Amino acid sequence: MCVTCGCSDGNNVTLTHMETGKVTEMNGHHTHTLADGTVINHSHDHHHHHNHASEIHAKMHGTTITLEEKILQKNDLIAAQNRGYFKGRNILALNLVSSPGSGKTTLLTRTINDLKDKLKINVIEGDQETANDAQKIKETGCKVIQINTGTGCHLEASMVEKGYTELNPEPNSILMIENVGNLVCPALFDLGEASKVAILSVTEGEDKPIKYPHMFRQSKVMILTKIDLLPYVQFDVKKCVQYAQKVNPSLVIFQVSSITGEGLSSWYDWLENQ
Repeated sequence: MCVTCGCSDGNNVTLTHMETGKVTEMNGHHTHTLADGTVINHSHDHHHHHNHASEIHAKMHGTTITLEEKILQKNDLIAAQNRGYFKGRNILALNLVSSPGSGKTTLLTRTINDLKDKLKINVIEGDQETANDAQKIKETGCKVIQINTGTGCHLEASMVEKGYTELNPEPNSILMIENVGNLVCPALFDLGEASKVAILSVTEGEDKPIKYPHMFRQSKVMILTKIDLLPYVQFDVKKCVQYAQKVNPSLVIFQVSSITGEGLSSWYDWLENQ
């Protein structure tokens, strides 16, 4: 979408079905015939613009920007269709967002393993490159689709639509969408999810919620991970929670360790209640 933040057009977006190994390419305005004979048509409105930061700033403060607006309008239209699909099948779709290395995948695999007898969970895994995370999730026995965004720094509603079409999640299930590690652009792109879940680890700064307020404002849940490391890191939990509540007073906050399991039961209760 934008030159400045690295997701320029010519994106080489691919979707990998982890069970069948089928790879689908999703590039702008091209038709691709894959080795197995599948023909893929996909169209993307990509626009170049130069000052991404100021445009995001303007977006957050209600100013209309035509270039960004056009892309976001198209995205929001598909997101609304996604939301209808999820609602019609009683699927709880969650958009997991965080910086790289916050422990999203570890939390996800632990959650799936702990709840697999109670809840049906499927996953759309977003990364720029590799299927490493999807492979870890596949080992839990759940259905997973890998989306590689190439230079793109966020998932878009059209990618998620393609993902769940391939995945075909059961009614009354949970769809976990693990977004590309980045706290800026994914805040702007609605995927049709019921909630964004912001994941923050104690190995990062406690000021993340005020540094990236738009993301924490957009999220319904914040999960503070790696609390087993608190004795070894400089991280003020109280201050972090205060910052998060300042940005978003209604934010539901869980403090967990995916390694020791501490605090996970509250997160699991929330999932089951949703």
